Amino acid sequence: MSRHTIAWWSMADRFTITSRLEAGARDSHTGEPLGRTGVIHTPHGDIHTPAFIPVGTKATVKAVLPESIAQVGAQAVLANAYHLYLQPGPDIVDQAGGLARFMNWKGPTYTDSGGFQVLSLGSGFKKVLSQEFSGTGRADTEVAKSKERLANVDDDGVWFRSHLDGSRHRFTPEISMGIQHELGADIMFAFDELTTLLNSRAYQEEALERTRRWAERCLVAHRELTEKRKGKPYQQLFGVIQGAQYEDLRRKAARDLGAMEMDGQTFDGFGIGGALEKEHLGTIVGWVAEELPDDRARHLLGISEPDDLFAAVEAGADTFDCVNPSRVARNAAIYSPDGRFNVTRAEFKRDFGPLVPGCECYTCTHYSRAYLHHAFKAKEMIASTLATIHNEYFTVHLVDLIRHAMIAGDYVELKKEFLGRFYAPSA
Repeated sequence: MSRHTIAWWSMADRFTITSRLEAGARDSHTGEPLGRTGVIHTPHGDIHTPAFIPVGTKATVKAVLPESIAQVGAQAVLANAYHLYLQPGPDIVDQAGGLARFMNWKGPTYTDSGGFQVLSLGSGFKKVLSQEFSGTGRADTEVAKSKERLANVDDDGVWFRSHLDGSRHRFTPEISMGIQHELGADIMFAFDELTTLLNSRAYQEEALERTRRWAERCLVAHRELTEKRKGKPYQQLFGVIQGAQYEDLRRKAARDLGAMEMDGQTFDGFGIGGALEKEHLGTIVGWVAEELPDDRARHLLGISEPDDLFAAVEAGADTFDCVNPSRVARNAAIYSPDGRFNVTRAEFKRDFGPLVPGCECYTCTHYSRAYLHHAFKAKEMIASTLATIHNEYFTVHLVDLIRHAMIAGDYVELKKEFLGRFYAPSA
């Protein structure tokens, strides 16, 4: 495939902005609203944004059929390169015809680069990352320093150990690109170095520069692999913006990757990743959105709580993914307009109403709170299936409501009503 052949995939072929959120925050440079609706165009269908993308880590949203995920309204799913590299192997997924065909999903797919898992599961500081991202606390400086050393990062890539059997593996930008090309997702992410809020400012700067150089290598590898795999649908490559909670680092990263071009290849969109505290989410997304090219999609990695979704949309994020709706579902936590509740509570033992009155998901239209209470208490697998269907529907549907309200001009009213009810103090 020649350079000219790649060039036909113009910006307009990748992402189209359809409206602006007049009520939201505005770009300090241009005065344009940061929030917008749009359409991401892929070979396997369009994604209307804002949109929530359910996570199917190992080519499956845990406990749920792909057909059920389609029925909840999901427009795409995201799988994990690290996990699929270890099992079953990207060559098998490639031989099956790519991720979508392998998992019997009929729409667009995303794969992340594996960077998060390599530097958490593969380095031994999963617990520290989990504490930090959940806001439950931080480790002390000495622990942070030791975790930096455990990461096994060098300028070329990362050494890590499989969480399955302890075997040693190597990821570089080129290896990550090769894996993701074999997985065949419509949208994939550049390999980046994950940092945490525990890392020093000096280390954040060092890691950001390493991620910038890795991004250049990802663009080169992506172009070469696109040319090599002639006849395959074009895969969009998103650069990942890091920088923790430092405004200057976030803005620099966005400017660097936004303008980056290697032999005619640019990033098709961008992921906003890394560590940040919940209360600063909207501000940080806004910094990044102000610096990134306006005509490319922005994906915020790893959020799904309602207040975070509203904040991110206003600040200019287009799509989101998170394991949380399915993860908490497996622990009997149910999303409702009045907040989350646990269906195993005694009060639901004889409650034969739906999980959430008025909800149109498959679970709520066919099963009762009493049944799910029983299924969880009896440790039946159907409990996780039914709860996950509901939670994924709730989250996907919420972002759909946000998108429709933005278009209709009702966003402010929706935000006030929804968040006021969801986070209302318990009686």
